[in-house]
Amino acid sequence: MEFIEPSMLVILALVAFAAGFIDAVAGGGGMLTVPALLSLGLPPHIALGTNKLAATFASSTAAFTYYRKRLFSPECWYRAFIATLIGATIGTLVVDMISTEWLEKILPLIILAAALYTVFQKAPQGDEQNKVHVGCPKFNRKQYLQGLSLGFYDGVAGPGTGAFWTVSSMALYRLNILFASGLSKAMNFTSNFTSLITFAVLGHINWVLGLTMGLCLMAGAYIGAHSAIRFGAKFIRPIFVTVVSILAIKLAYDAWL
Repeated sequence: MEFIEPSMLVILALVAFAAGFIDAVAGGGGMLTVPALLSLGLPPHIALGTNKLAATFASSTAAFTYYRKRLFSPECWYRAFIATLIGATIGTLVVDMISTEWLEKILPLIILAAALYTVFQKAPQGDEQNKVHVGCPKFNRKQYLQGLSLGFYDGVAGPGTGAFWTVSSMALYRLNILFASGLSKAMNFTSNFTSLITFAVLGHINWVLGLTMGLCLMAGAYIGAHSAIRFGAKFIRPIFVTVVSILAIKLAYDAWL
């Protein structure tokens, strides 16, 4: 794809800003950016690689914001870091082996499944959201399993990884939503950056698109992270799921029908 109309770049920039905001608040911004890139006609491998470049901007911004607000403690999660790095590397190498035709059919289903999961996953209520987490979790084996599986998924596909990290961390470690979001952003950055390096080596990145969307994702993530810390994720989920579901259904229709 050699030329993209300026109007399309503007639309992509707006989508990226919204995705960065959503990803920092509730996770799952990739469920907007991946369909947007695919809708331009990019091959699935290039769309995934370009999305990793853009997503790395957002996840690094959000992770740093949560860290500065003392909502993430790196020393508690080094096992999850290592497992996520390994999982993401393996996942990215696996996706490179999958044919473009299969990716075109599988990706819309993954995106739609991730959107549906976001609809039905149980969010914490009341005081549970505001409970302060103290100390490091002792579930070391869970960190390895969680990091490997979600790192692998982020390397293979990616959409919804942030949301999956948040929800699973609340379930596994009894974290409130803010601490779970802080962990989610740090691990999402780990898998994004790992996959980005692998995709770059494989040559599966459109750098102009990725950098343009990345800057907008970064701006959205900065505002979204501060909004999440102040207001929580509840207000964004209905809009997020609606938009994602429409995009996923459209992609599935184009790929299968």
